[in-house]
Amino acid sequence: MKLHELSPAEGSKKDVKRIGRGPASGQGKTAGKGHKGQKARAGRGPRPGFEGGQMPLQRRVPKRGFNNIFAKEIAIVNVADLEERFEDGAVVDAAALIEAGLVKKELDGIKILAEGELTKKLTVKVNAFSEAAKAKIEAAGGTAEVI
Repeated sequence: MKLHELSPAEGSKKDVKRIGRGPASGQGKTAGKGHKGQKARAGRGPRPGFEGGQMPLQRRVPKRGFNNIFAKEIAIVNVADLEERFEDGAVVDAAALIEAGLVKKELDGIKILAEGELTKKLTVKVNAFSEAAKAKIEAAGGTAEVI
């Protein structure tokens, strides 16, 4: 295929509707804008959300809650996920969890929770553990290190 042989996909290109080009076009005279009024004028109508001076919806509805700018976003992983993704004796850290696809990115830390069972001996190095998760890792013969 060469550059001069390229063409757009079927149905992806439409001809521009040529308005205000006489009565025969079907879009003559008022050019599809109806008769007079704000919407018929140049510059079109008011901004989105404007309700003609009535108190707009976004101001009528009560505000509630807030965004805590100091909140930490922690990625969570269950022991059951470690069981199925890692070999016996593996070292599990942030890089290993990202590579295994259990965590998309490190965020503000990674915490291991206790859902599921663990039989493999793993060395887990993350920011936090639940008490039960730490107990399960150590019961399986592994170590849980807080970094």
